[in-house]
Amino acid sequence: MGVRKEESGGGDGIFLTTLAQIMNWARSNSLWPLTFGTSCCAIEMMMATGASRHDLARFGAEVARPSPRQADLLVIAGTIVKKMAPRLKILYEQMAEPKYVIATGSCAISGGPFVYHSYTTIRGVDEIIPVDVYVPGCPPRPEGFFYGLLTLQKLIRGGSIDPSVRKKPVIAALPPGVSESDIKRELLTLLESK
Repeated sequence: MGVRKEESGGGDGIFLTTLAQIMNWARSNSLWPLTFGTSCCAIEMMMATGASRHDLARFGAEVARPSPRQADLLVIAGTIVKKMAPRLKILYEQMAEPKYVIATGSCAISGGPFVYHSYTTIRGVDEIIPVDVYVPGCPPRPEGFFYGLLTLQKLIRGGSIDPSVRKKPVIAALPPGVSESDIKRELLTLLESK
């Protein structure tokens, strides 16, 4: 789709794009999060990201919704237990398409420290619903969360996230030179030594 654009130099310029690119750009800059917090990470993240120092409004995601039918981004923060898993799945299914998920904190990503001595803790929210971006930390810093949000926006803008097809999630704030398989190998050796 070509759109004519008047330039100040007097000449005509042509701006080429597609409807899909315009839709992805609009989606990436108007995310409406549904906060799903179950423990300490939720309090830390909601206080830090909503405060004036780290303002969520600058990133186009300030309209936090209490209803899943009005949200398209699920921000999961905190420990997910087996009793909460069906309710989380229902909330996810009630969200409007296209929907995106950010898992923040080690408890939401892998069960955190509670996975060792508790039979009720889920070993990561990705066992229940698909996750698009992981933000590690205990609790994650607001900068890490914003980096995860910017990563999600970049994936949406680039068309990497197709709402009908779920791909492998992105780990936000992963140090350079460290791969996901390195982390899994280290966790496996740690679990086997216990």
